[in-house]
Amino acid sequence: MLAFTFPGQGSQRPGMGRPWQDHESWELVDEASEVAGRDIAALLCDADADELKDTRNAQLTTFVSSLMVLDAVQRVGIDASFCAGHSLGEYTALTATGALGFDDGIRLVSARAAAMHDAGLERPGTMAAVLGLDDDQVVVACNLADSDVWVANYNAPGQVVIAGSPDGVDKASAQAKELGAKRVMALQVSGAFHTPFMTAARERLRDAIAAADPRDTDVPVVSNVDAKPHDVGAEWANLLSAQLSSPVRWRQSLLTLEAEGVTDFAELGPGGVLSGMAKRTTDGRTISIATPDDLDKLLEWVDAASTTPSGQLEGEHLFAVERLVVSPAAGIFTPVSDIAEGASIDVGTVIGHIGETEVRSSFGGQFQSFIAVDTERVTLRQPIAWLRTT
Repeated sequence: MLAFTFPGQGSQRPGMGRPWQDHESWELVDEASEVAGRDIAALLCDADADELKDTRNAQLTTFVSSLMVLDAVQRVGIDASFCAGHSLGEYTALTATGALGFDDGIRLVSARAAAMHDAGLERPGTMAAVLGLDDDQVVVACNLADSDVWVANYNAPGQVVIAGSPDGVDKASAQAKELGAKRVMALQVSGAFHTPFMTAARERLRDAIAAADPRDTDVPVVSNVDAKPHDVGAEWANLLSAQLSSPVRWRQSLLTLEAEGVTDFAELGPGGVLSGMAKRTTDGRTISIATPDDLDKLLEWVDAASTTPSGQLEGEHLFAVERLVVSPAAGIFTPVSDIAEGASIDVGTVIGHIGETEVRSSFGGQFQSFIAVDTERVTLRQPIAWLRTT
């Protein structure tokens, strides 16, 4: 069973968009730029490290880059049973599963980045990675500091990030070293993310999350807040709001995925950091996809996992009366509103549009349901709906 994971802020790299400029999936960058009102292509190709470090640039470029990789992966016919994302990556995971529409995801990430940037200016803070110390001991170090400092990320065994005021992080870092930490590394960030220092951003973002109105999904997303899979859209309003000032439970999320049966973890987007965390936390196979050249490697990796020993069950076969309607193009899907479940449709019936391209059924029969949701960004030949022939 395969899970897609999506990186968060800090994974961005100068020039990370250049390998994609001639790839079909680059069209997402133009669409995202139009929605955001910003030249995302220039940020992906020409921005230096200092410019990308700005939270407002880091989050938007990482989000768009990860979705571009996802689009390319789906074009070669690979999809996942679960998704999860680290901090910002959770928004990517929700957009990947259709819980958020593509446009809504762009607007929400832009609003989140601006809110977190301003909160960082209002309450200056910093973060540090504590290496080689158990989770509980890192909590003890924060408590002994007796200052504004908290655990912000549970990343992997022996890797925990703390955050808070500069003085608080310094004191907790010293306590962690006394408790046996092998190393404490200061992180180059512009705020104490996932702590009470982000309360102002949390309050500001509530209305934007509500306006995005997350939808139910077929593919569950494991939440940073409680490390549990969720497929009910209404639950995400509170989860996304809480995420800003709560620790990211990434190690626990990886263990949840493993308990759900996930054996393969594919990280989609720049960096490759999450693959290392998965290796340290689970027994699963890992791979990181960041450039078009990685796609062939991914196909080989998936093929290696799909080899079925003789005598082993191959899975469930669809009955011949069931038919899928697939997308004739890549783009934003809009369903026709007057087709109800159980309705009889003829060959050639228009069931929706991809931009200005009509989506027509190649079969006649009884319409069962849409697989793609309104405003979801779909790829060429992606299943859109299914019906039963009569």
